[in-house]
Amino acid sequence: MPRNFWLQQAIWIAAALALTLALTVLVALPSGAPPFATLRILLLGGLGSMSKFGQVLTVFVPLLLCSMGLLIPFTARLWNIGIEGQIVLGAIFCTGAMMPFDQGGPAHIALALLAGMLGGALWALLAGLLKTHGRVHEIFSGLGLNFVAMGLAIWLIFGPWKRPGVASMSGTETLHPSLWLERIGSLAASWTALGLACAALALVAILLVRTQWGLGLKAVGQNPKAARLFDLAPRLRMLQAFALCGALGGLAGAVQVLGVYHRLLPSISSGYGYTALLIGMMSGFRILPVPFICFFFAVLNVGSIQLPLQLNLDSSLSGVIQGLLVLSVFVTQGLRTSMNRRREER
Repeated sequence: MPRNFWLQQAIWIAAALALTLALTVLVALPSGAPPFATLRILLLGGLGSMSKFGQVLTVFVPLLLCSMGLLIPFTARLWNIGIEGQIVLGAIFCTGAMMPFDQGGPAHIALALLAGMLGGALWALLAGLLKTHGRVHEIFSGLGLNFVAMGLAIWLIFGPWKRPGVASMSGTETLHPSLWLERIGSLAASWTALGLACAALALVAILLVRTQWGLGLKAVGQNPKAARLFDLAPRLRMLQAFALCGALGGLAGAVQVLGVYHRLLPSISSGYGYTALLIGMMSGFRILPVPFICFFFAVLNVGSIQLPLQLNLDSSLSGVIQGLLVLSVFVTQGLRTSMNRRREER
């Protein structure tokens, strides 16, 4: 690795941030919002107090779980767009596992988390089977399964699992507090959830970088035909990648139920699966930048709540900034690639 590698990386990251800032100014000006004040409010809205920091952690956990999960199938050049639905299925399985219990303890919570992982893994396997045996592209099958998962959640909330005497978008009955994940002091975040996210980061890094299975998965992504000739079982590895990713997505859904909302909601996924796809693309599907990008996006997500309160702006502006950031990274990467090619041609 060249001595100036990290300096070059820092320069290109700074260029991407500068381009993002310029594009944000262009977007904010027509609405009459001061761009720098908008960015300041977004950052302080997520980091201005310990209470807000706790909310940032509750967003950071599912984003990190989903982002790390997505790295697994992408190593085989598979786009698991269906991770949004896998979050929902994880939440459904988790809620279903808790239905028989009025109260519980650590064993019940562990059962619910495992049930959530199972639900996400099974839903991902369905997309994987459609890919490997039905020749249906994973993007199309994933999108379709996302809608099915959301429809299933709504049917359960308004049907079999509706609250006694009422069915509404507010969700199912609230779980007993003994079935909630323990919080970090007075913060909204949970020690268990944060620990699971950090464990997922470490395990996925080891799996993809330090094991023969990860090396074989990379070979499948680069040349499936050669992988078949070398008896690497590409179909099986693809299904395993889908299942592992779905398990982490399902775990994110279970954490949403047990640690955040304490019930099943129609919008339990909060769009974290799609946001995780943006995070993966922005990181170039490399492991190291993922937790930092997840934290930054979590800050924007929480800070956006302050925009309508302080500047009379729609909170969706944070999503626009996230998209601009990803676009800026793509633009700077394209420029970098073009410059490197010209340098090699000389």
